Amino acid sequence: MSATLDNNQSASTQKGAIKTDSVNKKKRRFLIAATSALGAAGAAAMVVPFLSAMSPSERAKAAGAPVEADLGAVAPGQLIRVEWRGKPVWIVRRTEDMLASLSEDNGRLRDPASEIETQQPEYAKNEHRSIKPEYLILIGICTHLGCSPTYRPDIAPADLGANWKGGFYCPCHGSRFDLAGRVVKNVPAPTNLVVPPHMYLSDTRVLVGEDGGASA
Repeated sequence: MSATLDNNQSASTQKGAIKTDSVNKKKRRFLIAATSALGAAGAAAMVVPFLSAMSPSERAKAAGAPVEADLGAVAPGQLIRVEWRGKPVWIVRRTEDMLASLSEDNGRLRDPASEIETQQPEYAKNEHRSIKPEYLILIGICTHLGCSPTYRPDIAPADLGANWKGGFYCPCHGSRFDLAGRVVKNVPAPTNLVVPPHMYLSDTRVLVGEDGGASA
């Protein structure tokens, strides 16, 4: 009789253990599923504020949309910077003296007539490399290794020599460009600085990155 009771109790204990183990497995699966759902929700919650922090204009700029610049407050000789497609764009308001220097000493330039077509739209294939002679618009990246040159409008500084008439100097490897972004001979940069597509919306506003198909 005692042996029968012991056997019954043992069987009952085993059944209880099986049920408990089954319940525990269900709890584990539930907890894993719940944790995964919370993790996904948390990740989504982190992404939403990041996306919402970018304004529509910032998202458009990142995608390469045209950028509008106000020229009304740019002083003669001054350079301002905007960003288009993640690249720095320089806008220089050149003085009469700066423009006059462009026709001097063209023999020292590698491509004075801007014959390499990929470096500017057709409407910028002129001595001043611009639509309006007064305003120069360039992508501020050296055509050698992608450094960003320095704007040096000063005349004949000690570090650049007596022949320097103003322009852009890349201190990384010594490339030099004049005040139209044309490269000087015997420097590492192979081509002139790039003129991006652009168009004027008014006398004081320019749109960089679009030209209404004028460059086609």
